[in-house]
Amino acid sequence: MAYPREAELKAETLKEAFPYLREFRGQTVVVKYGGNVSPAMLSAIAEDVAILKHIGINPVVVHGGGPQISRALDEAGVSSRREEGERLTSREAMPIVKRELEKMNREIVSLINRHGASAKAMHGYGKGLLVARSAHGPGEGERTGKIVKVNAAVLRRALRDRVPVVSPIGVDGKGNHYNINADTAAAAIAVALGAKKLTILTNVDGVMEGEKLHSTLTVDEALEKIRKGVIQSGMIPKVRACIEAVKGKVGKAHLLNGERPHALLLEIFTKKGAGTEIVRA
Repeated sequence: MAYPREAELKAETLKEAFPYLREFRGQTVVVKYGGNVSPAMLSAIAEDVAILKHIGINPVVVHGGGPQISRALDEAGVSSRREEGERLTSREAMPIVKRELEKMNREIVSLINRHGASAKAMHGYGKGLLVARSAHGPGEGERTGKIVKVNAAVLRRALRDRVPVVSPIGVDGKGNHYNINADTAAAAIAVALGAKKLTILTNVDGVMEGEKLHSTLTVDEALEKIRKGVIQSGMIPKVRACIEAVKGKVGKAHLLNGERPHALLLEIFTKKGAGTEIVRA
């Protein structure tokens, strides 16, 4: 009896995925969620992350919360602005930023748990996970953070049987908290862990130039497109994060549209892939 064509296609998909399953098994991948991803797709991405854990890959999730933070700051009447896509965080804004990121963290942990994997809430200020300092000094951006050190051992312990979900709030030796751009934090974590892959999920297909999607850019090409204004606003820190990751010997760095169903699985386990990959040369 012949198998239905649908079954044959599923078998072909599994066959295509097999080399990638073998390549990534036991490896660490860092996945950055953007706050711009819709609630429905946030759940779908959490499912993809849970699947990765179940098949023997070690995902670490780093999340932002830009839109949620902006809304909360507006409601509180606290001013905030961005430079090249990165938020300048004042001392007044920091408690609100921290609250919103912690709220987002709980939501992501809950979603991953709901899909059958065991997630662990982790904050950059806990156990000195993300040691930071002010990136700007006193004034408007006083609590905008720059990472000094990633305590990779804390994450490795969690990775043994959990999915770490990290909020990008750094801490200094005096206990001061800093808001770190989530893309930058994800890249630093990927480098510290020697990750096989960094994937930054956003709400666009990748680096676009007019109607053209750049599927691959070298570091030099990406920097040139930032200089020329092809890459603008919130895409700048995302592309810079990918650049820092590959320069730091992370295996691969990708920008993906998290609004596309199962984009994360398709990018890892199929030949075609998706989004924009940043490569060293």
